[in-house]
Amino acid sequence: MVNNKLKFYIKNWYYFGAVLFVVLAYIVGFFGEAINPLQKILILSFMALLVHQFEEYGLPGGFPAIMNSIIRGETEVPDRFPLNQKSVAVVNVIGAYTFYIAAIFLSNLIWLGLAQILFGMVQFLMHGIIINVKMKTFYNPGMGAVVFLHWPIGIYYIWYIHANGLVQALDWIVAIACVVAVVIFIVALPGRLLQDKNSEHPFSKEEMERFNMKEKLAKLQGK
Repeated sequence: MVNNKLKFYIKNWYYFGAVLFVVLAYIVGFFGEAINPLQKILILSFMALLVHQFEEYGLPGGFPAIMNSIIRGETEVPDRFPLNQKSVAVVNVIGAYTFYIAAIFLSNLIWLGLAQILFGMVQFLMHGIIINVKMKTFYNPGMGAVVFLHWPIGIYYIWYIHANGLVQALDWIVAIACVVAVVIFIVALPGRLLQDKNSEHPFSKEEMERFNMKEKLAKLQGK
């Protein structure tokens, strides 16, 4: 039974994330005045992450096909390599959630909060530039959250810590190093270790074809 529940979660983790977003919206909306300002900003940043993830995999979705077929060029089993349902659940939930939530509870560690903020902002490199160039588009799933949530929230956080004299040059250095470490050890390494062309956790046909990816792939391949 536990195993079946885990499989269900792996298949639907981003929907659970959407529910968590709603819960956090109520908490910030009704009890926001009692929350430390730094923590409130970092909670909003976490909420931006939840939107980002749902945008990639749920609505409009299509990110699995973008990464596997377009960015990585997989043609044999693009529904499960290099990304599969299990690997993205591990990276996005166990990895990203832990990192973001740690920054919220340890908001006094400015370098950690700044790293959390910068992690969201630097995703513009992937969504705003790399994917758009590869797909020959101006938008891709995940870009909306980066532009309209991660960046505005990030700019406000950076302004806040500077305006209140909370940040030092060393915080920036450590934060940038932390972002690099997160990309390597929380995103890249787990994803690499969980790559499996025979994975029992392939993306569903629906997940692969969201955002009209079947048609977009055919067009890019000249079919």
